[in-house]
Amino acid sequence: MPAAPPAAADSTTDVVLVVDFGAQYAQLIARRVREARVYSEIVPSTMPVAEMLAKNPRAIILSGGPSSVYAEGAPSLDRALFEAGVPVFGMCYGFQLMATTLGGTVDDNGAREYGRTPLTVSKAGSTLFEGTPAEQSVWMSHGDACSAAPEGFTVTASTDVVPVAAFENDEKKLYGVQYHPEVLHSTHGQQVLEHFLYRGAGIEPNWTTGNVIEEQVEAIRAQVGDKRAICGLSGGVDSAVAAALVQKAIGSQLTCVYVDHGLMRKGETEQVEKDFVAATGANLKVVDASERFLKALAGVSDPEAKRKIIGREFIRVFEQAQLEILQEDGPEVAFLVQGTLYPDIVESGGGTGTANIKSHHNVGGLPDDIEFQLVEPLRQLFKDEVRMVGQELGLPDEIVQRQPFPGPGLGIRIVGEVTEERLDLLREADAIAREELTAAGLDRDIWQCPVVLLADVRSVGVQGDGRTYGHPIVLRPVSSEDAMTADWSRLPYETLARISTRITNEVADVNRVVLDVTSKPPGTIEWE
Repeated sequence: MPAAPPAAADSTTDVVLVVDFGAQYAQLIARRVREARVYSEIVPSTMPVAEMLAKNPRAIILSGGPSSVYAEGAPSLDRALFEAGVPVFGMCYGFQLMATTLGGTVDDNGAREYGRTPLTVSKAGSTLFEGTPAEQSVWMSHGDACSAAPEGFTVTASTDVVPVAAFENDEKKLYGVQYHPEVLHSTHGQQVLEHFLYRGAGIEPNWTTGNVIEEQVEAIRAQVGDKRAICGLSGGVDSAVAAALVQKAIGSQLTCVYVDHGLMRKGETEQVEKDFVAATGANLKVVDASERFLKALAGVSDPEAKRKIIGREFIRVFEQAQLEILQEDGPEVAFLVQGTLYPDIVESGGGTGTANIKSHHNVGGLPDDIEFQLVEPLRQLFKDEVRMVGQELGLPDEIVQRQPFPGPGLGIRIVGEVTEERLDLLREADAIAREELTAAGLDRDIWQCPVVLLADVRSVGVQGDGRTYGHPIVLRPVSSEDAMTADWSRLPYETLARISTRITNEVADVNRVVLDVTSKPPGTIEWE
């Protein structure tokens, strides 16, 4: 299977630029291109066309966006992009921008379409639609509509209310669709995208997991040189793969530091020490900082404040570890390795036109006076791509297939102040949920199942023939491909019943278990 590229490619790599017009799906477009085994990079729509072309792209994709092409201050694009001879594919807003820039007509004629929409292909043998059915379902999200294609373009698809839902110009290698082919709801969207890449742009699908590793190993060696690095190992797949990748590059120059912040789940500290060292042979330093983190979090209930505190304390512990490592013989420890992923960057406000949904401890939560240079070999990857890199590196399934767990740990799964008593309570409830999901064979069917303690909420219950006033526990099982979007998992009622019965029977001070059935959006996967 294909994997995503590193942060930069060498001069021989075929590069597809995804121009981000503030779309919620810009990162997903890049991911779909990578799934087609083609390297992609996201660039802002504000980047001058000359700079885009200086990257020597084999193709350019224009993303969707929330604006109307006619609105004041709406993102625009220099016509020179369409005259440079580079194949271009416009989606939604990008499609409309291509149409208006080249002389077509886009107007607000009341032809609004949102969600699943039937599409009729009028030219079955076209570059984009070859081999796809004449009638197919696509995902629309637009108010304005294209009523006339630019001169030289052939209209190749329409809907009941939009006469121009797709157009193509093979001579100039310019293509566009009104819908979102990148989302799974567009039933033949990936095929249409690949037709643009392979047929329209003539790109060979040759970007592989091996390319990712080779490129990153070279980049890490160039960045670190003869100095040393430490890696914040959390026990999760992200930091484990990042550490394995960096160790492949610099070997004994890397020391992994596992910080036991007291916010891990039951038995995980022991698992990290055993499984990771056995799989990689890496140098591992374990630091027990649980008392320090609990003290720093005392009295704090605000989720953003908790994330920032945890991020700050991580760095301080690493700095202390650095001092201890410096007492050993060897070069300077100048680098910190992190398992930062693409969704972390996007949700922390790092994407073009994106809002700060939450500060990830390894992005927005880092202190300004950090003394390390960061090494982030997974920064451009999505979770499933990271797993593929981990498999290629030879990490065991126990690590590679581990369900995502946030760096701040249970600290952000307690809604309210974090205390030792509340952590112990949540650990037991979480352990029960994980045991039952594993027993039911559901570990691979769900993305993850956060177990949340509503610490500042009490509910009335009846236990042992008496009235109780205990805490509710929330189960949040979700299904996802890359954590950018998610839906709640429809678990068997029998499994849910066993989890609820065991938690209320075995965990003191809990008298109610509830199920979170919210998708993302509007909710995030984690509660805090």
